[in-house]
Amino acid sequence: MQETIRIKTQGRSMVDITAEVEKFISQSNVETGLCNLFIQHTSASLILCENADSDVRSDLENFMQQLVRDGDPLFRHRAEGPDDMPAHIRSVLTSSSLTIPIAKGRCLLGAWQGIYLWEHRFNVHTRNIIVTIQRD
Repeated sequence: MQETIRIKTQGRSMVDITAEVEKFISQSNVETGLCNLFIQHTSASLILCENADSDVRSDLENFMQQLVRDGDPLFRHRAEGPDDMPAHIRSVLTSSSLTIPIAKGRCLLGAWQGIYLWEHRFNVHTRNIIVTIQRD
């Protein structure tokens, strides 16, 4: 079973998509298997992250800003602005796909884990995430 989830972002941020993924799994009626998520973009990524304390996500963003600076003169690729190449680097350093086990019709996430789309661009975008459910 496969579906595309479309998520509208508000610019650089992390969007919790756990509920959308869980809804699709529930509708699939798969009790045991795997859920694969794949984002069809090169300037956004998917991560598993703590969902209880938003400071974790803020700290990750602050760390990434230190690691990959917007507008760095090192980068030649700037076709869409100073965040263009940094967004590509951020997505390479993180993940374009995640695979999560399913049991009893739900993702087997840890108590404090959530599934997030990490938007690396400043502007609003609509991102496509392919969700594939594989029955055990």
